[in-house]
Amino acid sequence: MSSINATQISLPVVKSSEIPRFKRVVALANGAAEIIAALGYKNILVGRDIASTMPELKNIPIDESAMQVSAESVLSQHPDVIFIDSNRAPATAIATLKTAKIPLVLVPSAFTLADIYAKENLIAKTLGVPLAGKKLEAEVSSLKAPKTGIKVAFLYLRGTASIYLIGGPGSGADSILRADGFIDVGAANLKYPFNALTAEELIKLQPDVLLLMTKGLASVGGIKGLVQIPGIAETPAGQHDRVVTVDDSLLLSFGPRTVPMAQKLRPLLIAAAKL
Repeated sequence: MSSINATQISLPVVKSSEIPRFKRVVALANGAAEIIAALGYKNILVGRDIASTMPELKNIPIDESAMQVSAESVLSQHPDVIFIDSNRAPATAIATLKTAKIPLVLVPSAFTLADIYAKENLIAKTLGVPLAGKKLEAEVSSLKAPKTGIKVAFLYLRGTASIYLIGGPGSGADSILRADGFIDVGAANLKYPFNALTAEELIKLQPDVLLLMTKGLASVGGIKGLVQIPGIAETPAGQHDRVVTVDDSLLLSFGPRTVPMAQKLRPLLIAAAKL
């Protein structure tokens, strides 16, 4: 089994002589803090969301607890702009921020590589640093790899909550696997972004390699627990322990570290398929 830890993927940082129009920024939208740091303006961050766990941001205060925004914490940082997304909660905290008359910028969610630029472009334009945004855009367009013919299935597992799903079209992982030159068998054969994992379906797909999030594999008891899930042992991936994991905060973050992660993921999947 191979894995990618979030600390293994460095943040690409571009340089620009542009001066941002805001001096105190709270980034609560998924990936927004990472994007601002990659644009070269980490120094203007005064608050971030709990999922932005990269080492470069460790000194930036977290404004969430158990995925719940603390309006009090945000306001204490006296931001002049706040980046949010549609997943921020609770509604009462967001309402409080709105009444404070601080500009709230809604950042779109991203589920494909193509969506990354929309996020980065919005944030760069809001900050008034479009040149930095253009430089960062080049990172996204650099991910192109030849086809391998290797069949990969992305499994979303949360064993402690009895959640067992196979990624399909629109899961997010399909975009990364496709750009990396692999066949996402779930995306090619299933209907929904996330589908119930059944033995019958998994055996039918016959993946060469399984891609999981790190905590997802741990939640089912590691490799030993994984192969006990009905259908896993009847696939080439399960028979040969061909499993690759990626840190939960990184795999579907769709931000500046997505391309470096995907570049590291490709050889790991290829090596796993040869086991």
